[in-house]
Amino acid sequence: MAKETSSLGDLNKNKLIRLSKSCIGDAEKNAVMRVLDKEFLGMGEQVRIFEEKLSHFFGREAVCVVNGTAALHLALQACEIGIGDEVLVPSITYVASFQAITATGAIPVACDVEETSLCLDWLDAEKRITSKTKAIMPVHYSGGVGELDKIYKLAEKYKLRVVEDAAHAFGTTYKNQKVGGFGDISCFSFDGIKNITSGEGGCIVTDDDKVLDLVKDARLLGVEKDSDKRYKGQRSWDFNVSKQGWRYHMSDIMAAIGIEQLNRFDTISAQRKEIAITYTNELGNCDQITYIDHDYEEVVPHIFPTILADGNSRDDISKALNQYGIQTGIHYIPNHLHSFFKKSTKSETILSETDSIYHSLLTLPLHEEVSKSDVKYIVGKLTGILK
Repeated sequence: MAKETSSLGDLNKNKLIRLSKSCIGDAEKNAVMRVLDKEFLGMGEQVRIFEEKLSHFFGREAVCVVNGTAALHLALQACEIGIGDEVLVPSITYVASFQAITATGAIPVACDVEETSLCLDWLDAEKRITSKTKAIMPVHYSGGVGELDKIYKLAEKYKLRVVEDAAHAFGTTYKNQKVGGFGDISCFSFDGIKNITSGEGGCIVTDDDKVLDLVKDARLLGVEKDSDKRYKGQRSWDFNVSKQGWRYHMSDIMAAIGIEQLNRFDTISAQRKEIAITYTNELGNCDQITYIDHDYEEVVPHIFPTILADGNSRDDISKALNQYGIQTGIHYIPNHLHSFFKKSTKSETILSETDSIYHSLLTLPLHEEVSKSDVKYIVGKLTGILK
C-alpha cells in the first residue's frame, strides 16, 4: 500500500474517531440522578413509563428486559421452542442471536445472507427446513430488513414462528410501518451503542398476549403476575412459579436513560441517517469499496459496513486507519465458524455468500458525534490507502 496524503492533511491526527459510543447528555444524567435520589433502583415506575412510551412508539405492547439477548431468549421460550427444535438464523450476526437459541436448548441452523443486504437469504433458509424447524430469526443487519415479506410468506407456508432480531433496526420503517409495529415478534436491544440506549436493556414487541404474559413472568424468575407490583415499588410474597424463569428484568436506572433517549429519537435518527448519507456521497464510485445501498428515508442505520474489493487486506487497512485515529470494526465473524456452534449447528453447512464476503467486511465509525468533516477525513484516508 502506498503512503497517501489527504486534502484534509492531519486535521484529525490528535482526535480519536471512535467506531461507536454511547451518546448521552444532561437529560439522561439528570434522569439517572432522580432515580438515585429515590433510592429505589430495581424494576419500578420508570420501567412502566418506558414500556408505555415504547408501546405508543410501536403501536402495540412492548415489554422491557435486561438486554437484547434476553429479549430473544424469552421470545423463543414463550413460543415453546426448546430441546431438539431448530431455528433458522443468518450466520452473519452477533453471537447473541445464536446464544439466545442455544439457551433454550434448540439448535441454530446457520443460513446464508443476500449479497445486497447481508440479511437472511430466504431461499437458502427454505432449503434447510426440516420436521424439527420451529422458527425463523431474520436479523435486520445494519438497520435494513432484506426481503421480510418473503420471509413471512415462508414462515406461513411451513407454520413457523418469526422472531425478528431487530437490534440494529430501531426506528426503521418497512412499507410505511415501523419495524416492531407489525409481524409476529420483534426483539430490540438498547445497549450502549444502539440507535437508542438505556445503558443495557432490550424489549419484546408483539400482539400475542400469551407471549407477552409469559415474558412478563419469565423475566422475574417465573414469579407469576409480579410485574404490576414491581411497577408500584412492591413485591409478591405469596406467589407461584410454574415455568422456568430468569433474572432478566430491566432496572429503573436503565429505563430512565431510555426514556430520555426515546424523547429525542427524532434528532438521533436524523443524525445517524445524515452520517450514512454523507458516507455514500463521499465514497461515490470508488471501485475498491461497496456498501449496502439503503434507502435512508426508511432505514435508521446502526452501523456502516463496507465490503473491500478482492486483493485488499482488511487487517492492513484497519491498522493503517487506526494510525490516523480512526477506529474500525468487523460485523461479524460468521457464527458457524465458532467452535461452540460447530458442535451445535449442522456440520455440512456451506454458506457460499457468507464465506466469500466476511473476510472483506470493514465497518466505519457511525454514531451521533461523527461529523461531516469526520466522514470526509475517514473516506479521504481510506481511499488514499486503497490507492
